[in-house]
Amino acid sequence: MSYGLANALQTAVYQQLRSDALVSTLVGNAVYDALPVGDVPNLYVTLGPETVRDRSDISGVGAEHRFIISVVTDEAGFGAAKNVAAAVGDALIDADLPLSRGRLVGLWFDRATARRTGKAGRVRRIDLRFRARVEDN
Repeated sequence: MSYGLANALQTAVYQQLRSDALVSTLVGNAVYDALPVGDVPNLYVTLGPETVRDRSDISGVGAEHRFIISVVTDEAGFGAAKNVAAAVGDALIDADLPLSRGRLVGLWFDRATARRTGKAGRVRRIDLRFRARVEDN
């Protein structure tokens, strides 16, 4: 197994979301790997946790990355968050992401969870889980 592709995959996903026209229209520059200090926008996208499993075989070293991208808002209702979540999915599913190391074999949507969080349930959060298969060179 190689965890060596984790940063390359994360960087490619981040760049894809930051450069996607629809995601940018909906959230501007509010796509984060780490939340900024201080106030955050009322609608943003953040890269979240990841689980990696070995998928090496006789042909070489590989891994399966399961990662979460979250859409968070304090706007009333889930409508805006769902629009952003759809744009995130459209930007990533079947995307041909160039990696700085290795190659992306495929990227697929796994599931989503929408829930209320925060004080008095005022924050809406949609966690989108994706699965990516990568191979090292």
